Amino acid sequence: MDDAGGADADAATPTGHIVVVSGMSGAGRSAAADVLEDLGWFVIDNLPPGVLPSTLEYMRASGGLEDKLAVVVDVRSRSFFADLNGALAQLEADGWHVQVLFLEASDDVLVRRYESVRRPHPLQGDGRVLDGIQRERSLVRDLRGDADLVVDTSTSNIHELRAKIVAAFRGEVDTTLRATIVSFGYKYGLPVDADLVVDCRFLPNPHWVDALRPKTGLDEEVRAYVLGQDGAEDFVTSYAGLVSRMAPAFVREGKQYVTIAVGCTGGKHRSVAIAGQLASLLGDAGLGILVVHRDLGRE
Repeated sequence: MDDAGGADADAATPTGHIVVVSGMSGAGRSAAADVLEDLGWFVIDNLPPGVLPSTLEYMRASGGLEDKLAVVVDVRSRSFFADLNGALAQLEADGWHVQVLFLEASDDVLVRRYESVRRPHPLQGDGRVLDGIQRERSLVRDLRGDADLVVDTSTSNIHELRAKIVAAFRGEVDTTLRATIVSFGYKYGLPVDADLVVDCRFLPNPHWVDALRPKTGLDEEVRAYVLGQDGAEDFVTSYAGLVSRMAPAFVREGKQYVTIAVGCTGGKHRSVAIAGQLASLLGDAGLGILVVHRDLGRE
């Protein structure tokens, strides 16, 4: 009996970290997987979800199981994609820490990317590229809603995407909430990956101050003007305090990454200044911070 018990203990599945990389075709799944590989993750591409638990068991038995795995799952798996929820539940029951990274991009950007490489979308069939994109969105809608981290690559280059992936996955699993703070202009649309949205259009617009119009929220003169407005400092401090109080609850619910979108009209002055101040306060509160100025220089 003692020998049998010892054998069972030896056969216990080791705890490790699995990142499921999924999302829209053309949104950067392969690029994200390459970054994870550079960070030391063992990457498995296009593995049918239903066979993932048995594959990991085989790797464990053969001594080749890594404790940091990234698995790329997408619509190329077709009918196997429906097995993903069951596979993830099995992995969590086996002791794995499972997270889902979802790569997103707008329809028009995805169409342009497919047209530029002159390849069909895997689901377009005899229709248009846009038809394939819409079918894919329908298939992955629930997965996107449950994802731990959604990254919108519509306006990102490969270096910005890499920075986001590195910021999210370079360290060990911990209890720190990591926040990406994105300044944006409402006239260009809301960031599709935003979890929280801060509207700072209630503040006077530096655009109407001749000396400040050509400058940006990164310049000290603009920053001083925006934060010097009545109630501005209190607003940012209060919001940072709210996010800080929410952070432990986010982590308890398994969400270690949050995207906070800070918007003004054009994404040049107020949102940039407020985003910078919010990042400073949240960083002081112990959150991991990445700042992205989406629309800066776009006008």
